[in-house]
Amino acid sequence: MSTNKVIKEVEVYCREHGIRFTDQRRMALEIIASSKKPLGAYDVLAEMGKEVENPKPTTVYRALDFLLEHAFIHKIESLNAFVVCHAGHSHEGSQFMVCDDCGKVEEVHLCHLPKDLKKKIDDTGFQLTRWNTEIHGTCNRCQP
Repeated sequence: MSTNKVIKEVEVYCREHGIRFTDQRRMALEIIASSKKPLGAYDVLAEMGKEVENPKPTTVYRALDFLLEHAFIHKIESLNAFVVCHAGHSHEGSQFMVCDDCGKVEEVHLCHLPKDLKKKIDDTGFQLTRWNTEIHGTCNRCQP
């Protein structure tokens, strides 16, 4: 999905839900959406510094928190980095295939938990709020 399309969808969502989409939030989303690989907070800060004089880390962290809260982006925990959501931020779980060679991350859209995992959750009485899975390996471009 193009960066412009991502931004337009987020603008519409925020307008329809009465959520403020500030310039800092927009800039952080544009930076993440236009990147070919996951970006850490300080990568976002460095890119923001090309447009804004001396941006503060707290500004970036607040923008990232907002984008995560509304599921416009995902955090790849193992990389401590962020990617844009390609599923319209309307799903309860996220799955990612992470290439350990080139760093490419592909979002996978499974709508349901695997049956055995769902059973375990139900059997233990655990109350699920969200779920994410990261699968590490080597993408087809990096394979010999």
